[in-house]
Amino acid sequence: MSTPPEKSVWAGGRAYEPYVGRWSRLVAREFVDWLGIPPSARWLDVGCGTGALTELILRQASPAAVHGIDPSEGYLALAREQIRDSRVRFDQGDARHLAVESGRYDVVVSGLVLNFIPDLAITMTESARVVRPGGTVAAYMWDYAGKMELMRYFWDAVGALKPENLDRDEGRRFPICKPAPLRRLFEGAGLRNVQVRSIDAPTHFRDFDDYWTPFLGGQFPAPDYAMSLSEGDRAALRDRLRATLPFAEDGSIRLIARAWAVRGER
Repeated sequence: MSTPPEKSVWAGGRAYEPYVGRWSRLVAREFVDWLGIPPSARWLDVGCGTGALTELILRQASPAAVHGIDPSEGYLALAREQIRDSRVRFDQGDARHLAVESGRYDVVVSGLVLNFIPDLAITMTESARVVRPGGTVAAYMWDYAGKMELMRYFWDAVGALKPENLDRDEGRRFPICKPAPLRRLFEGAGLRNVQVRSIDAPTHFRDFDDYWTPFLGGQFPAPDYAMSLSEGDRAALRDRLRATLPFAEDGSIRLIARAWAVRGER
């Protein structure tokens, strides 16, 4: 996988967990259940990051082996630290040039990364190449333009305060993260029986600080934008969010994180 526009996105894994890692694990659980892959399958996790999806595959799918690849040594280091299982191997690699023989895997999956990869058609061709005939290729991505609400509230607040910066809105930047483009992408790679569905995960924050603090960690598109602001502009954004988020009576914030999941057969 090549480096996305925000090179620091892939610098390290620890900031990922409080930002979206805790929510991505909820989506990964339902995604693996939906695939329904029989035990003892060989899996490839493309863009494995900190290992959130790999961990759920090990826990739920009883695989024979899982091979995770990612361009970031920082993410891979955390994945290796967190997941110690003889069935797993993590390697640095490029999604567009998978260094494995054709037909090696029963399943090729990718969680929350396709939108960061240029040349997606090449990536999908590679994923289809390394899965066996009859095998499954599948992925999921956040619904940035719709019900990935923790980000949607953020960018809507940015639009209200600084509309000239809306070109940084992930909902605009990642048009692939919708059902029709995902279907076309998979069918264009020659995959059959393509299905697309939504997966909704509850994202409950204890209070405003639990919501806001991860945006101060930098690295990812929205936190990177927040930390690029002056102190005054960042305070204005914080206050706008505090005024628009839906608080419960106890001060908690209950949102939805929707992902679009897609699967096809070779």
